[in-house]
Amino acid sequence: MTFWLTLAGMVAVTFGSRYAGLARRTDLADFWIRFLHFVPITVFAALVTPSLQGDLGESEIRFLAAVVAALAAWRTRQLWVAIVVGMAVFWLLRIPF
Repeated sequence: MTFWLTLAGMVAVTFGSRYAGLARRTDLADFWIRFLHFVPITVFAALVTPSLQGDLGESEIRFLAAVVAALAAWRTRQLWVAIVVGMAVFWLLRIPF
């Protein structure tokens, strides 16, 4: 019963906050617009950073790929470019020579 109550509470909070934002129908202040532009990259960084340590001795490869991806994100300001570049560098560095 606790699981379903917790799930219902999570649904209510998530749906309620999103619906309130849509129902308001007003323009956001410039501060909030600038703030919201940083949300995707910070969420992506929060998801990627814990896995940089890696396993099988790949920590150097993962770190180098993350640095190159960060440079690509900084240069292009496009998250998808950073993901593609980071994955390409990671897979190229994993090729045994």
